[in-house]
Amino acid sequence: MRTLCSSTLIGEFFVIGFAALVAMKDPGLSTSTVWLVSGIAMVLCLALCGVLTRPGGVALGWALQIALIASGIYVPTMYFMGAIFAALWWASVHYGRKIDEAKARFAAQSTQDSPSGA
Repeated sequence: MRTLCSSTLIGEFFVIGFAALVAMKDPGLSTSTVWLVSGIAMVLCLALCGVLTRPGGVALGWALQIALIASGIYVPTMYFMGAIFAALWWASVHYGRKIDEAKARFAAQSTQDSPSGA
């Protein structure tokens, strides 16, 4: 699960950076505010890569997905991009867990099948 979710988060890191460049063109937003909020979100993406397997890591990822969709208020394209990344996040968590379970079953089966003397 960690590999798939981390890949999604790294993709979001770049999308948030590009969205910040678009948001800077909004005359109602200051450049420092845009980069402060975007910078925090980008750092959160990277930090989440390290805590995905800990309790609450996936929930924080969902919170990030909701925030990404909500950022569509300022950059309307982010409604679409946020929905795409939320779907990718769901797929990463869902199929990542299935892959982890299959790996665990395979490892248990291979230790059972191996000769005890080897």
